Amino acid sequence: MEALVKHRNPLADLISDEVYQLLVEHNLLDAKSVRDYQIRKRFRQLRAQNVPAYDAIERIQEEYPYLQFDTIRKIVYRGNGTR
Repeated sequence: MEALVKHRNPLADLISDEVYQLLVEHNLLDAKSVRDYQIRKRFRQLRAQNVPAYDAIERIQEEYPYLQFDTIRKIVYRGNGTR
């Protein structure tokens, strides 16, 4: 029987739905860090499709309109070990 997942697991490539749900239930996840991970992952996907970095950041900004361009740039490059 598949466990009921109350929240979509944005970390499915790292942890199982059950582990994710347990972390959520115990308030052990930092929402900002999960968001930043998703942004870095999306940036890598776009770059793998040969989307120029500037355009990739603009596309991500459309998905996260409350973030400024420079904020997204810092997230994607900080997470890749540069800067």
